[in-house]
Amino acid sequence: MNKTYAFAALTALTLAAPLAQAQDTGSWIVRGRAVSLDSANTNSADLKATLTTVVGSPAEASINNKTIPEVDITYFLSPNLAAELILTVPQKQKLSVTGVGEIGTFKHLPPTLTLQYHFTGLTGFRPYVGAGLNYTNISSVKWAAAVSALNLNLKRNSYGLALQAGVDVPVGGGWLLNLDIKKVQIKTDVTSAGTKIGTFKVDPTLIGVGLGKRF
Repeated sequence: MNKTYAFAALTALTLAAPLAQAQDTGSWIVRGRAVSLDSANTNSADLKATLTTVVGSPAEASINNKTIPEVDITYFLSPNLAAELILTVPQKQKLSVTGVGEIGTFKHLPPTLTLQYHFTGLTGFRPYVGAGLNYTNISSVKWAAAVSALNLNLKRNSYGLALQAGVDVPVGGGWLLNLDIKKVQIKTDVTSAGTKIGTFKVDPTLIGVGLGKRF
């Protein structure tokens, strides 16, 4: 689904490029994006071992993939360098275990700040790359009754790196079409009765398509 989504978006951006005869200018860009979140669902060896023992067969934890809204605010420090603040609202995720199904839910809020390099001098296109930091807060953790005896919990704060690449296509009047891809490090420790039993890494790939305004 992600590859099809990205290909369709890139095709649309390519077709729109000739509409922009000159690059709009301004120090700010505000964008809205629809973003496909695809989790890596990586379980540490000790977490897999514990889940396998509890379930009685090879088992791993995973969360659901979903499409989320995103708002991005970019400020240009120079014609090439910019800082971008990436925001969304708290996102509810379902946590499942192989052979068991859904065992709980939680919400995560993952604001990210990146420093970007924007390539200039390309007619109709403004590609960029970026790198930065992510902070994720985990809240509203709820567990199914079937696992209540395990007294499970999740570490509530995560810090990690973020990598980004994308392209803006000016379509006139300061408006931009945007395709953006990010890889973000998000992880949490899992505890049972206060004892750490492993680490779960979300580490999502985020593919976004959106519309922005430069001013």
